[in-house]
Amino acid sequence: MIVADTNLIIYLFIMGDQTSLAQKVLHKDPQWIVPPLWQSEFLNVLAAYVRRGMTLAQARQIMEDALVTLKDRQIIPSYEKILDLIAESDCTACDCEFVALARQLSIQLVTADKQLLEQFPDCAISLEEFVK
Repeated sequence: MIVADTNLIIYLFIMGDQTSLAQKVLHKDPQWIVPPLWQSEFLNVLAAYVRRGMTLAQARQIMEDALVTLKDRQIIPSYEKILDLIAESDCTACDCEFVALARQLSIQLVTADKQLLEQFPDCAISLEEFVK
């Protein structure tokens, strides 16, 4: 079981350079846990793609696929833990939600976010390191 951040989810569902690596992460551990916040972040990325030419139908299908994959995998992290992480780091509250959830569940956060990897090496691990 891992916490998957929004970058990892994007890499899995929007074809690109990192899709193969995200698929390897999913193959190694298909039990992805996410905070509910992932949906808003994911929709923001889809909005950018739609504004650059992705069709609305494509965006809807990608969102539906992601929702099906992550169904029943959402857990709300403790706001107290999030606030503690905000106080001890330079990370956004959104990023701290993923870290808080990983720590709350005592599992790894798989991420491509360099700031999270740097500031939370106790629980954040890169996609490349995770699949080794």
